Amino acid sequence: MGTAGERTVGLAVAASLGPECSKKTKTDDLENVSVDAPSPAQENGEKGEFHRLADAKIFLSDCLACDSCLTAEEGAQLSQQSAKEFFRVLNLNKRCDTSKHRVLVVSVCPQSLPYFAAKFDLSVTDASRRLCGFLKSLGVHYVFDTSIAADLSILESQKEFVRRFHQHSEEQRALPMLTSACPGWARYAERVLGHPVTPHLCTAKSPQQVMGSLVKDYFARQQNLAPEKIFHVVVAPCYDKKLEALREGFSAAHGAQGADCVLTSGEVAQIMEQSDLSVKDAAVDTLFGDVKEAPVRRHEGAGSDGHLAHVFRHAAKELFNEHVKEITYRALRNKDFQEVTLEKDGEVLLRFAAAYGFRNVQNLVLKLKKGKFPYHFVEVLACPRGCLSGRGQAQTEDGHSDKALLRRMERIYSDIPVQPPESSAHLQELYQEWLEGSGSPGAQEVLRTTHPSPVRCSGSLDIRW
Repeated sequence: MGTAGERTVGLAVAASLGPECSKKTKTDDLENVSVDAPSPAQENGEKGEFHRLADAKIFLSDCLACDSCLTAEEGAQLSQQSAKEFFRVLNLNKRCDTSKHRVLVVSVCPQSLPYFAAKFDLSVTDASRRLCGFLKSLGVHYVFDTSIAADLSILESQKEFVRRFHQHSEEQRALPMLTSACPGWARYAERVLGHPVTPHLCTAKSPQQVMGSLVKDYFARQQNLAPEKIFHVVVAPCYDKKLEALREGFSAAHGAQGADCVLTSGEVAQIMEQSDLSVKDAAVDTLFGDVKEAPVRRHEGAGSDGHLAHVFRHAAKELFNEHVKEITYRALRNKDFQEVTLEKDGEVLLRFAAAYGFRNVQNLVLKLKKGKFPYHFVEVLACPRGCLSGRGQAQTEDGHSDKALLRRMERIYSDIPVQPPESSAHLQELYQEWLEGSGSPGAQEVLRTTHPSPVRCSGSLDIRW
């Protein structure tokens, strides 16, 4: 996530924004600070590697969430968010009776593919096929990309913004709407900031959460499988996706946890580099039987799923009948805080912003709490430069940002064709056949969430700042 230097700046501000933080740290040595929770590795006396959440170590330089955000129970659960657990299930499938096998499904985030392409010097399509072939050589049954889940998340965000815009008034402060697809930011807002921030968080589920339901409910029905028979692994660019898997819990819709295990792109690349398997490239699977292999695509964001651009265009059309072709970003405080406006006859109709990185997040929250907030919508991401720079992939062996690698990844990502979510041929099929309509109770349950305000966890780790 954010760099250590940026984190140091943010920590000084944090005290004025929420309850006293409860992780022990020295601001001059953030890279070596961790919160420990019980795990099998620790009980055996093993020393966890730096950045290895498999050993339940959360480092402040990796994770934006703080203020006792990691309970002892969650720390134990994080020990399962690891390659060890992934291989445990693979090996069980090889040893046990077929009636006890679990179907292994891996979902890959679009922001992870440029990392594999840059690391192995491949085109993004070849990198996708190489990754898919490798995973299947290990024993994975299906490999999907999460673009369709991001489509649903963006469409729900668009609808919510238009609704909030109509509802907003001096008495009912429905705006600004703050995105909640970034789990580091969402967890920080829920666990630390609370009111007046959480009412402004978008209630559309993140792509990872939606993908969990697609795999454990929609796909499970297609395959005639009970959800618990599926072991769903997500490959993602950042460590906070592991925490997000814990937040999802068990869905009432399908009675199972959406993501059973989250591996960072870096963890998967390490497995690939250490393997001596003979691998044949394989086409990525799709959720739809009439499509054998979908082309690699992305949404309109420099390093993210592009909620800002898609919501902006939709709002301009729905609210003001303005068709926006090109979106012009204007950098304000720094390159990670940018503004987009829709103006007509000298009047600003819409004012959107993108705030990336902990420093910009803190400034945003301060303005919101002071009531000096000019924006209708803000895309908030914890990582500077967006999801591509997640600490689970764009870093050197000593834990610093790998700027050269990141530049290559950004060039690769920018060359991937953009496909607006509205143009997906299968979205209406999902809404009608799976969810029984876009506004149905089923759609509400599967695609929407709530954001609780912070409460002191009785089982939290009592380490003082």
